[in-house]
Amino acid sequence: MLKTFPKKHLIAAGTLSAVVGLAFMASPGDPAEAGRTSISLNQADARPDEVKQTEAAPPPVTAAEPIHQDTSAPTEEPKEIAKANPPAQETSPTAQTSVEPQLEWQRFTIKSGDSLTTLFKKAGFDSGLMFSVIHGDGDASQLERLYAGESIGFAQDGNGELQQVKLTRNRLESLLIERQGDGFTGTILKREPEPRPVYRHGVIDDSLYLSARDAGLNDRLTMEMADIFGWNIDFVYDIRKGDKFEVLYQDLYLDDKRIDTGDILAAKFINRGKETVALRYTDKNGDTDYYTPDGHSLRKAILRTPINARVSSPFNLQRRHPVLGVVRPHEGTDYAAPPGTPIKAAGNGRIVSAGWKGGYGRAVVIQHGDNISTLYAHMRAIAKGIRSGVRVKQGQTIGYLGSSGLATGPHLHYEFRINGKPRNSRTVKLPDASPVPKAEMARFQAQTQTLLTALNEARGERQIALGPESE
Repeated sequence: MLKTFPKKHLIAAGTLSAVVGLAFMASPGDPAEAGRTSISLNQADARPDEVKQTEAAPPPVTAAEPIHQDTSAPTEEPKEIAKANPPAQETSPTAQTSVEPQLEWQRFTIKSGDSLTTLFKKAGFDSGLMFSVIHGDGDASQLERLYAGESIGFAQDGNGELQQVKLTRNRLESLLIERQGDGFTGTILKREPEPRPVYRHGVIDDSLYLSARDAGLNDRLTMEMADIFGWNIDFVYDIRKGDKFEVLYQDLYLDDKRIDTGDILAAKFINRGKETVALRYTDKNGDTDYYTPDGHSLRKAILRTPINARVSSPFNLQRRHPVLGVVRPHEGTDYAAPPGTPIKAAGNGRIVSAGWKGGYGRAVVIQHGDNISTLYAHMRAIAKGIRSGVRVKQGQTIGYLGSSGLATGPHLHYEFRINGKPRNSRTVKLPDASPVPKAEMARFQAQTQTLLTALNEARGERQIALGPESE
């Protein structure tokens, strides 16, 4: 039958069949091509026969099968995407295992009567672990020193194992003990506050205490100022209305918050028209004192008054004794104050005696150098460590005010003797303390000139701001 068709017709039919076959091969019936089309095109824009063909297509290629059509995609775009997006492994569970586990803290405020054993027990740990902690390396043993008001914290991991103990003594010091392998290591952590200079001034109207408070000074700074100038000024009897004072001191800041007041850096006091300037200086040996601008110490070798109190009975060699009722010289000065008020050593020296001394009651005698001695009587108690032969420093607490011996009430009886003879401590000329050594004068002037300039500049600013009438 094929012979009835001309040869050229058979060639044409074959060509037509090849074209139709190629058309079917390019149609959306191919699974890979159909999938790509369905993603990139909106189905609503497709012809009805294409939609039907897509619905009848085989299931899409699974992840296990290689998607060969993506191999021709340019490599530059995936690189840019990798830069913009972090690698998947950075947030994978494997990477998260390197992060330190969260610690659970228990914190307690230490109260009077608390012990380390009870605190560990409250936190759920036994005494065996406690001994392992305090016998650790470094400063771990410091954990044994506990004081009421401090706080302690225990940190444990998710398995309940103790990892850290932190003892906070105050805002500036804490003790951190951390687990290191099978043991513990302790470290004392200290923070240094930032000092900022502050200037205050005032005029005495009623008393130093009230005038200083009105000027913005707290009680500690007021007492410190009285101690600095107390060698030359009797703040009970010498103060007059109209006396003036200026103080340059430090405020201490932590995390930009004021937490305390620091030391007085420089001060000026005008008493009865006489001006005295005090500059703080620390010598090469680390000893700190206050000096005049020319290097003379404001401190005397002996305190004029060894206690902050009022005079209840002055030095009087013709006084009638209040208990015995006979004329008996009062060879000292009596100071009345509440029982338990601290009594200070009038100067550096050696304890000659400390204990009961007849009508003096509990008393301490100190020898200062070769020819000066002081006596402190009627104490309620003698300070710990004060005994015969012990050396003491000026200002050190040696006892506490009381009424032991022949006394009508709580007071300190204070005697000052030169070569064994009684002298009135309130009027006797006191020996000066050593001045700045000549070898240190250049160093002294370099350090104190800055303080003197700051004090004068602050005063100058006040004069400009408030006017000379405020002086």
